Amino acid sequence: MRSSLLHRPARAILLTLATLPALLSQEGRVSPLTPAEIVHPAPGAWPTYNGDYSGRRFSKLDQINAGNVKKLKLAWSYRAETGGGNPFGAQIKSTPLEVDGVLYFTVPDHAWAVDARTGKELWHYKWETQGGIHIGNRGVGIYGTWVFFETPDDHLVSLDRATGKFRWAVQIADLAQQYFATPAPLVVGNHVIVGVGGDSLDVPGFLEARDPETGAVQWRWNSEPKPGEPGSETWPNSDSMSHGGGMTWLTGTYDPDLNLLYWGTGNPNPVHAGQGRKGDNLWTCSIVALHVDTGKIAWYFQPSPHDTHDWDNVEEPVLFDGEINGQKHKLLAQAARNGYFFVLDRTTGKNFVTAPFIGLNWSKGVDATGRPIPNEEKEPKTDGALVIPSSDGATNWPPPSFNPETGLFYVSAAESYSVYYLTDTSERPEGYGGRDAGVWAQHSIEAIDYQTGKIRWSHTYPPEGSAALSGILNTAGKLLFTGDPSGNFIAFDPATGKILWHAPLRGNVANGPMTYELDGKQYVVVGGGDTLNAFTL
Repeated sequence: MRSSLLHRPARAILLTLATLPALLSQEGRVSPLTPAEIVHPAPGAWPTYNGDYSGRRFSKLDQINAGNVKKLKLAWSYRAETGGGNPFGAQIKSTPLEVDGVLYFTVPDHAWAVDARTGKELWHYKWETQGGIHIGNRGVGIYGTWVFFETPDDHLVSLDRATGKFRWAVQIADLAQQYFATPAPLVVGNHVIVGVGGDSLDVPGFLEARDPETGAVQWRWNSEPKPGEPGSETWPNSDSMSHGGGMTWLTGTYDPDLNLLYWGTGNPNPVHAGQGRKGDNLWTCSIVALHVDTGKIAWYFQPSPHDTHDWDNVEEPVLFDGEINGQKHKLLAQAARNGYFFVLDRTTGKNFVTAPFIGLNWSKGVDATGRPIPNEEKEPKTDGALVIPSSDGATNWPPPSFNPETGLFYVSAAESYSVYYLTDTSERPEGYGGRDAGVWAQHSIEAIDYQTGKIRWSHTYPPEGSAALSGILNTAGKLLFTGDPSGNFIAFDPATGKILWHAPLRGNVANGPMTYELDGKQYVVVGGGDTLNAFTL
């Protein structure tokens, strides 16, 4: 697809008279954030989507801790005013980045910089949208003195970090084919890694590396093979491959030592009707390891072979080093949307652990490679099939967390029941080809032992709450922060699951909480509905 460079009028930057002098004094004076500083973040900073490349969402800060968390108070709040026009509202689903005392965050079509000490707005940029699905935006990436974010109408936008002034925008997918873009770009070296989403039409997914200077494509990895390429043997023919899927909805992770990028891919198309694409359908519903400088695949693991339940396998591949059977390994763990927890060797993709983290009924067990074996009786049927979990999944996009001090992996989970129907029974189905109707769901947070897959503790939320899942943050202060379905921000003891503190918010927690330290003071920041909230002692 040809990339187009688009210019936007200066009015797209919304500035207030109160902040303009501060902006003028900052212009050209921000310190460049180097790729090396993302590899080794400054103490107390949060320069990339998960805080660092590992996806653990674990902070070494401990000023706020289990002993004093009851004294935690709201320091400031900032409401993200967008001027309307978004049917999903301005819910903050991005994780703010903190660099040099400034927080950067987004909602669809909008990006902000606010003072991390006070919440004062420094700049606000509005993208003049051409349409697209405005379901959410996960945040920004930063390279040097530039900020990058993706838009629902499939553009990568670059702004000046100090002022929010527009630099350029490039098209990364075709809106006419009903692609839309939600991930936070991941900056690795001189690459800005961008992904795409889309379910309405049978179009292929992909991942791209873009040049931070110009937005030009450096490499592209396609999540469906072409005939004759590796993986094509898992599709029956070229027509089935061309129907696409395998979207790259969420931000991945990266190992600087191995120079490998880890990403999850979405479901194959048609979504529920699999009779025209018999086989495993690589590289959909997979974890893939890619060489970051070329986009070439190093290895893969497929948690949901031949998916027919809309279980996008895009949840973060979390990286850490640990022991399996007394041997040290470089590990990757994922709590997948299909209800299974996986632990792999991130050098080779070898499976060590496969275990369910909710009750489920769609598989007949696990094969010798650690992959679940689908139960054909739980395929969508014309008269319906009761399946656990629903298409919303046993978990979804809100980020998990891994605590190296407890050895536990934490995930916001849902034991959900749904009846799956097949509506297109032809030999060459298109689109969704079916649907599912939710029956019941119970939400919880699960603490999983990475060595065994066993649940060490579980906290179940009251059923009267909403269906919202929340991201998770762990800190060295022996605290786990997350939200519940009733709009509370909560601190748990990560070892036991005991609630230590909570505070009501304006809306549900959707994004992953984050933390940083400035002037010797630690802050914890979380979005509640359309409001960003900063807590401190």
